[in-house]
Amino acid sequence: MKNFLRANKGFLAFLLLFGVFRTAVADWNPIPSGSMRPNLLEGDVVFVNRMAFDLKIPLTDVSVARLGEPERGDVVTFTSPEDGTRLIKRMLAVPGDLVEMRGDRLTINGVEATYTDIEAVREVAAGQELAALRLDEHVAGTTQRVQVLPQAPARRDFGPLHIPADRYLMLGDNRDDSRDSRYIGLVPREKLIGRAVRVLVSADYLGNWMPRLERFGMSLEPAEKDGS
Repeated sequence: MKNFLRANKGFLAFLLLFGVFRTAVADWNPIPSGSMRPNLLEGDVVFVNRMAFDLKIPLTDVSVARLGEPERGDVVTFTSPEDGTRLIKRMLAVPGDLVEMRGDRLTINGVEATYTDIEAVREVAAGQELAALRLDEHVAGTTQRVQVLPQAPARRDFGPLHIPADRYLMLGDNRDDSRDSRYIGLVPREKLIGRAVRVLVSADYLGNWMPRLERFGMSLEPAEKDGS
């Protein structure tokens, strides 16, 4: 063992530093499902800033300092409070908010979201092809493109719900095909991993694995964030 460590100490040091970097500074996250369509697609790999919210001890989820506050509209990676899997969703309600949903329409702090029709498409969900409607959702100072599937069974109503301190409401952009806070509950701050910043690379793995060059480097910043 001593000879192995001596012969490979450079490589082992690289692995250690690489592990520290990925668990404390920055990471990447493949997109395995369609829950964030139409903004994130299966086969996208996104860059995640792990220092956006907290400084954590490397190789752990133990926070030693708060570096920033999560904001409504952020695309966030986090550990599911339900089963510990890593998820990526959009943060739509933050501590102090009063939020509810009726018929897929969000209301935050008493102001109902407005929606602008973009296009009607066909999408596959639950193993079948369904009609889908893509909309721009304007709510509480943010605008994001969302998708609804009127024919799909989904939880389209909840609340009103007051968001307590250090808890966040996460929703998939593909509203009727996403296991998010409507099912797994609010996400505690200590479960947050980081803010997804942009798409690094993308390949159509549901089709022919061809690279989707137009998505390389695509920003995930909300289309609008006016702070209201």
